[in-house]
Amino acid sequence: MATTLFDEVEGTVIGHRDGHGFVRRDDGQADVYLSPQEMRAVLHRDRVRVRVVRHDRKGRPEGRVLEIIERKKSPLIGRLLHEGGVWIVAPEDKRYGQDILIPKNAIAKAQAGQVVAVELTEPPSMYSQPVGRVTEVLGEIDDPGMEIEIAVRKYEVPHQFSPATLAQAAKLPDKIRPADRKHRIDLTDVPLVTIDGEDARDFDDAVYCEPARVGRGKGWRLVVAIADVSHYVKPGDPLDADAYERATSVYFPRRVIPMLPEKLSNGLCSLNPDEDRLAMVCDMLINAKGEIHAYQFFPAVIRSHARLTYTEVAAILPNTRGPEAQRRQALVPHLLHLHEVYRALLRERTQRGAVDFETVETQIVCDDNGRIEKIVPRVRTEAHRLIEEAMLAANVCAADFIARANHPGLYRVHEGPTPDKRVVLQNYLRALGLGLTISDEPHPREFQAIAEATKGRPDAAQIHSMLLRSMQQAIYTPVNSGHFGLAYEAYTHFTSPIRRYPDLLVHRVIKALLQGQRYRLSGLLDVPMPQRRGAQKKTPAAEMAQWEAAGIHCSACERRADEASRDVEAWLKCRFMRDHLGEEYSGTVSAVTSFGVFVQLDALYVEGLVHVTELGGEYFRFDEVRQELRGERSGVRYAIGARVRVQVIRVDLDGRKIDFRMVHEAADERAGSRAGKGLGGSRQARLAEVEAADRQVKSRARAVKAGAAAVSRGARGGSKKTAVKPPKPRSARRVR
Repeated sequence: MATTLFDEVEGTVIGHRDGHGFVRRDDGQADVYLSPQEMRAVLHRDRVRVRVVRHDRKGRPEGRVLEIIERKKSPLIGRLLHEGGVWIVAPEDKRYGQDILIPKNAIAKAQAGQVVAVELTEPPSMYSQPVGRVTEVLGEIDDPGMEIEIAVRKYEVPHQFSPATLAQAAKLPDKIRPADRKHRIDLTDVPLVTIDGEDARDFDDAVYCEPARVGRGKGWRLVVAIADVSHYVKPGDPLDADAYERATSVYFPRRVIPMLPEKLSNGLCSLNPDEDRLAMVCDMLINAKGEIHAYQFFPAVIRSHARLTYTEVAAILPNTRGPEAQRRQALVPHLLHLHEVYRALLRERTQRGAVDFETVETQIVCDDNGRIEKIVPRVRTEAHRLIEEAMLAANVCAADFIARANHPGLYRVHEGPTPDKRVVLQNYLRALGLGLTISDEPHPREFQAIAEATKGRPDAAQIHSMLLRSMQQAIYTPVNSGHFGLAYEAYTHFTSPIRRYPDLLVHRVIKALLQGQRYRLSGLLDVPMPQRRGAQKKTPAAEMAQWEAAGIHCSACERRADEASRDVEAWLKCRFMRDHLGEEYSGTVSAVTSFGVFVQLDALYVEGLVHVTELGGEYFRFDEVRQELRGERSGVRYAIGARVRVQVIRVDLDGRKIDFRMVHEAADERAGSRAGKGLGGSRQARLAEVEAADRQVKSRARAVKAGAAAVSRGARGGSKKTAVKPPKPRSARRVR
């Protein structure tokens, strides 16, 4: 429903580093714009009631603050500064937009330049700045690990367990007790193994596979055993309250903030080798086509027979006579069976049309002081994919088990493109002239077909990026809408209860169903629960409301963890690039906007912005359909996937931004500064020719086939383009 003039709405203030802000409405409708003047009396994350006073040319609402419903009480993090005899704190999160005045007697012995936490004592108004007092001194900005200390407070990540939780964890046994083994199947003789990365500390899944008859044909028995966290973390306990508040573990370089205390996450619930552990098991029969023929869930006692790494398994699979295989000789047959069932599951994945983009993930390697030593790509091997397919199979069985029982639970839902994103993608594919497009009600198979058909093209990265951006974000919800990307009708998370709260809830539901009971969320959430007179059972609507609230909370905590992790990585990358100012690197255009292009450096895997003013002395038009910038005079085009060479010119540590300047080979030759260090390919040579003879280029309209190259001689003719007013850049896009 469109917002009309003088409507009054409630929501949360979302500040912008440029001074203005928005109100994210509670009803989910379009955000309401707040001018810098309106933002003077409010702060980022305040809850307010606003009145819509006008609409801009595109029909977007602008509001005026009528009432501040709730002030955010969490501390602000920033640098303490002494300017002109006045103490102030400049917030680390620039969305707050205003410095905090600190009385001289309220600095808590902090020194100028130190990072501090501040509690507001006087809120801002239209005519005065906010006033606060220092409540915690975190230390110097360059102290090792300071970026993590800032991030956990900036994003309000819970990082300290309550005394009650620590006390409860301390009372837990070090090993499983005889009473814990009751009503469980003993699988300690089954050679289950864990397969994880070299740096993994907690092991929550173990796998085993053997050949089996499935119907009249051959197949496999695949066993996936998951740590039974629900045996130790009970509803209503302090452990459960803290786990729900966190909802997920948060991973930073060199540090993890776990969802559960170490006694559980690295001890009692970790499937360490040669130790008996409690587990929830998904035992599956999979036929030769890779289809799950049957499955069952049951609680068990297991014993991991080995702690294997991805590197080790990847070396064993192609060479069963190598040194790695000799060390694990007794396990090699089982690993080969795992590989066989993986190949079958992979064929079924292709058959159902699941989307599979090969993207490069990176790992930050830090030195002893917590600074970046190097950034390396994470190599995905057959071992990684093997475990991934086994976990997907167990998750699908869990979702099916809950759905068949008609029991509420949390599904992992990933919906297809919104109508707006679908239209943008259709126009983009049409402009490329590929002969491929998506329907008005797309199936994942259409996306996968386009990805496969364009794999070998020079602009494949650009096309795959557009396909990815058209999809929605996955969420947790009790309403099962399927998983678009994986092409599943029902999907949930079952395999990581040590680090994800939704998985813990799924375990509780499955256990309740196995016992012929119903799991209820009572006591977990503060949601009104209407009761029938004389009855203790909740109404279905109220029960679903609780599950919906749990899904919203877990999804929000997942986003919070991702934002905090990205913020730390961005800070580390900026700190790293400060030592490389003025240096030149080759890179690839990773995104294009009306205000410039983002470039990822080849050797460093760091992303920064080349502002449109640094592209050259001409006007560049943004082609929204083709997602490219084109020089109006020269016809030079910059699109995703273009190979370029850039120079590091600015690093803003506080803003988490890195700025580049485009380096042209011709300019380097004139300066005689870096002979032989041009772009290293025909694209740069062509670019120099275009800049030297733009009139000749203009006469060659339509000479270059659309999408054949990201940086090339362009043509005036082509799709119709209009100049677009540059939107404000999102700082989060500056550094990945």
